[in-house]
Amino acid sequence: MPLDMAALREASLPEVVHLRQITVQAIHPLLEEETAEWRDRLRWDFRTSAELVRRYVGLRSLAGFALLEGGRVSGYTYLVAERRKGLIGDLYLRSFHEHPEYQNLLLEASVRELFEELGAWRIEAQLMMLRAKPDWEYPFASQLRVYPRLFMSIDAWRIQALAPGRAARSALIMEWRAEQAEEVAGLIAEAYRGHVDSEINDQYQTASGARRFLTNIMQHSGCGVFFPSASFVALDAWSGRVMGVSLASLLAQGSGHITQICVAPPVRRRGLGYELLRRSLTALAEAGCNSASLTVTAANTQAVDLYRRVGFELVVRFPALVWERR
Repeated sequence: MPLDMAALREASLPEVVHLRQITVQAIHPLLEEETAEWRDRLRWDFRTSAELVRRYVGLRSLAGFALLEGGRVSGYTYLVAERRKGLIGDLYLRSFHEHPEYQNLLLEASVRELFEELGAWRIEAQLMMLRAKPDWEYPFASQLRVYPRLFMSIDAWRIQALAPGRAARSALIMEWRAEQAEEVAGLIAEAYRGHVDSEINDQYQTASGARRFLTNIMQHSGCGVFFPSASFVALDAWSGRVMGVSLASLLAQGSGHITQICVAPPVRRRGLGYELLRRSLTALAEAGCNSASLTVTAANTQAVDLYRRVGFELVVRFPALVWERR
């Protein structure tokens, strides 16, 4: 009697359960493994995020799913719903379970939950621990757009060799001040109008959305701890208007990160982006960082070329995923 291979494979897959069915003790080993991987691969201290997951799992209040195999948690993802948008906040599998079938089990359950149960019309996900090949077919593919992203890093010795750019003499560049947040939000919306990154993160599409983005990176630890001393704004010398910004955070002791860099369209191609980036990187190195990192969309070729010229090297490729109801 011939074997039904599809049924056999399905029978061997783990069970998908809601995170509210999982105890802190059950998910603890998986979070310890994930914390170590963020540290070793990305030089990123994931402990604060892991502790938040433990806390809300303990309260039975975290939306999301886990994979159970033989009573052990082999993977998980958590979800956030805000207004009509859903976010897949993280997805992680044990290193020996990094198969497309396992990842798709969590993604399919997550998208279905956000669309059908939580009423989302748009779902965003940037999953740096997701192992994905270019030809991989994701769940709900007809409603999905995939944007390859790059996590890049530069070592301190390269930062120290960066020379001031041509904008160093002409631009008025100042350290970040909190009262500039509203104007910077307007700059971000202007800079990303029609840009691929505004398709990935819809907060970039409006000044109010960009303000929420700034609040998130300054008050929460998803992109590290905001570091004002390595964050800079460029002002127009005549009007005082904000024309560019570079914001930085600390991912771990000795590890910095550029969370945002953009320049107003009228002053592009004048070296201002390079000089803002150099100032932030130099400040991070002077603060004791042995390395700094950033993420960039692969389709943003001008930015990728700049980062490579500066000395950034590719560490990880990962997908940004956007599902929309049609």
